[in-house]
Amino acid sequence: MDLRAYYQKIRQMEAGIKETFAIVVSLATADGGKADTLTEVPRGVAAKMIVEGIARLASAPEAAEFQTKRAEAMRTAEQEASAGRVQLSVVSTSELNQLKAAVRSLQE
Repeated sequence: MDLRAYYQKIRQMEAGIKETFAIVVSLATADGGKADTLTEVPRGVAAKMIVEGIARLASAPEAAEFQTKRAEAMRTAEQEASAGRVQLSVVSTSELNQLKAAVRSLQE
């Protein structure tokens, strides 16, 4: 393998990728690589994966769908995290009695 040609291909491919982080689609490989998995990687990693034949750049519709799913997953994770937070307030006995008295007076 000619290393100069290999790295030249990687540099050319990297120059052709406009985004800082590219979305790539994995290809099936002989060593067990799983096909059609979308991943967002830095431009240099994407170029290397494409030159090595283990991935291809995602098309615009694939990239848009990936971004939408990722945003939805982030939103869901944030909602679950906020639901898991419990707010706790420490109240003294005298303050508790005052609150109970206030509630009773409102109910009457």
